[in-house]
Amino acid sequence: MTKGTGCSILSALQDLPSAPWTALRSKMEKHLQVISVLQWVISFLAMGAAGTVLLIYMFCTDLWVIAAMYTAWLIFDWNTPKQGGRRSSWVRNWTMWTYFRDYFPIRLIKTHNLLPSRNYIFGYHPHGIFSFGAFCNFGTEATGFSKKFPGIKPSLATLAGNFRMPVFRDYLMSGGICPVNRNSIDYLLSQNGTGNAVVIVVGGAAESLNCAPGKNSVTLNNRKGFVRLALQQGSDLVPVYSFGENDVYKQVIFEERTWWRLAQKRLQKIIGFAPCLFHGCGFFSSDSWGMVPYNKPITTIVGEPITVPKIEQPPRDMVDLYHAMYINSLTSLFDKYKTRFGLKESDILHIH
Repeated sequence: MTKGTGCSILSALQDLPSAPWTALRSKMEKHLQVISVLQWVISFLAMGAAGTVLLIYMFCTDLWVIAAMYTAWLIFDWNTPKQGGRRSSWVRNWTMWTYFRDYFPIRLIKTHNLLPSRNYIFGYHPHGIFSFGAFCNFGTEATGFSKKFPGIKPSLATLAGNFRMPVFRDYLMSGGICPVNRNSIDYLLSQNGTGNAVVIVVGGAAESLNCAPGKNSVTLNNRKGFVRLALQQGSDLVPVYSFGENDVYKQVIFEERTWWRLAQKRLQKIIGFAPCLFHGCGFFSSDSWGMVPYNKPITTIVGEPITVPKIEQPPRDMVDLYHAMYINSLTSLFDKYKTRFGLKESDILHIH
């Protein structure tokens, strides 16, 4: 082949239409986004149970030595989640999380600076079904939390029962996720220096039972424990609201006092999370039903911190005062940004 012929071929290849390749790449990226989201959903629902069953099964095989070694490690490492955990910047920066972010997409918006010399309790609202915004923004670096808030280390708090599950507990800790119990949060806010931000999804399982597309409501009126904890530790309160968190799944919401709602609440008390009857779309088609969430935008707004004094035994009226201040701050945050993210000026935040 002559040089001229080679140049002609290269020139011809460059002249080929790029549209098919662009379409193929876009399709592949979309599939990777779906896979990245679906793996988190399946991991959250099944990894703990699957890890437990696998560990028990391995004791009945020739691999029992490995199972015994892991169990010994599990016993030795049992209190680690309550003592700051074992986060991995490598895991938090996995490329997979950028695909997770881009599927919805998820955005993190900073409204005020946070001082590394202070500790914080972020109140995250609403819960949604899986709190995708909370996980992506605070359990990974996909939206650039550390760059937006230099010197602040976020720790997303979730059900303590998840940290009793082999393998799954380590997966959660690698993202800086911690148990939502008193010992764990106290450690982070009092024995881990400053610059810590514990993220609590305040509404919890009860709130998830009432989430639905287009619904702007939070369970907060009787949730004062996080305020009391902030006062005891002298940690500033930061309201956080995610527009779109409730839009990614459709849910059957049962009326109060019906048999189904009573069953849901009963199971919630037993297992710690709410058994919601929800659906998204299928893996291959958005027109079918499945476990994949709908790709609706989620925008998380981190509000202005409320300076909180340290009072080891705060009286009830002091807790009520800061709780009221927090509600006012959250409502103002919602009202300020609602029209920018698809809501009408007349829409209000319902607080229960």
